[in-house]
Amino acid sequence: MNLSDLSGKTYLVLGIANKRSVAMRVAKLLLDEGATVICSVRSKERAESVGKLLPNCQIEVCDVEHDNQIKNLADRIGEKHPVIHGIVHSIAFASYESFSGKFQEVSRKDFLQCVSVSCYSLIAIANAMKPHLDDKASVVTISISTTRMAVESYGYMAPAKAALDSAITFLAKSFSRDSEVRFNGVNAGLLKTIASAGIPGYVDSYMYAEQVIPRKRGLDTDEVANTALFLLSERSSGINAQGLIVDAGMSINYFDTDIVKHTLQGVWPTQER
Repeated sequence: MNLSDLSGKTYLVLGIANKRSVAMRVAKLLLDEGATVICSVRSKERAESVGKLLPNCQIEVCDVEHDNQIKNLADRIGEKHPVIHGIVHSIAFASYESFSGKFQEVSRKDFLQCVSVSCYSLIAIANAMKPHLDDKASVVTISISTTRMAVESYGYMAPAKAALDSAITFLAKSFSRDSEVRFNGVNAGLLKTIASAGIPGYVDSYMYAEQVIPRKRGLDTDEVANTALFLLSERSSGINAQGLIVDAGMSINYFDTDIVKHTLQGVWPTQER
């Protein structure tokens, strides 16, 4: 993707966990376009590993559960980079260690931590970074393709993502009072990432998604990252307060003939392609 308007601009990318993260792919694509990339990660240990993968990036440490760390992050970035042209928020967390799998049994502590990390962190970061954002900056968060499907294996993350999707619209409205900063989400379908593999039952869901997707091939991380890159660019200047669904068409195909036959008969019919 050649988006020349990204060249020479500065972007903050939050949430890189490893080389297969969506945030990692976005950071690399931005670098390929000639942008300056600042990466924020949760711990010093992660900063060391990400620094080896992205030696040309400024790596900062910020645990978004602490407001003082978010403020300090914004101050440090502002000292070196007075103008930030965009932010990528790719942060989510839910603890499944004590979760029974029944939604009503999620503890208050775990649920509120999930919302704090997965949703409120965007609000806090946007507020802290506001003095440093270009008047036409673009803020992009990574969400999920639907929060209206009760997938047991996803636990209680979907309600947190629903809050995130709503927060995008309120941030867009609030920032519009004195700027043209845009807020959008990439609502991604199931991805094969290391983080998602740790969710109980996720692998089975991903394999099912491969069958439901019309092309019979799972969503690729680069497809999500490319959409984020588009939303960061000026080519998407007319898009604001939206969530772009990137699921390779999965949502139209739940009643695919082959899948229905498999469900009723217990065997996969021969597919002619």
